[in-house]
Amino acid sequence: MRAPRDIATDYLAVWNEASATVRRRLLETWHPDARYRDPLMAADGREAVAAMIESARERFPDLAFRLHGTPDGHGPFVRFSWTLGPADGPSVAAGTDVVRLDATGRIAEVIGFLDEVRS
Repeated sequence: MRAPRDIATDYLAVWNEASATVRRRLLETWHPDARYRDPLMAADGREAVAAMIESARERFPDLAFRLHGTPDGHGPFVRFSWTLGPADGPSVAAGTDVVRLDATGRIAEVIGFLDEVRS
C-alpha cells in the first residue's frame, strides 16, 4: 500500500493540474466509479469528478491546494488536511478530506470537510 503522504500529494496534484487532458490522465488512477462529496460539490464517476474539478478551477484559476500537516491512514482510509490560496498570499480556505481506497489502492471515495473559509 502506498504511503498516506503520497496518496494525499497525488490527490492534490489532480486538483492543481491546469491541463484538463493531464488531469483526466491523472484521474485514470482513480476507481472508474469513484464518488466525491463535500459541502459544496458532489460527483459520481471519474468523468463527473473531472468536470467538477474543471468547474472549480474555472472559478478559482489563481488558487492552489497545499498539503497542511501530516496525512495519516488506517486500513483503506487516508485523512489529510489542505489549504487553498494564491501562491503569494494567505489561504482563503482550509479543509480535511478522507479518502477511501479500493482493494487495489485506487481512490474509490472522497469525503471532504471545510474547516475554514475566509472572505
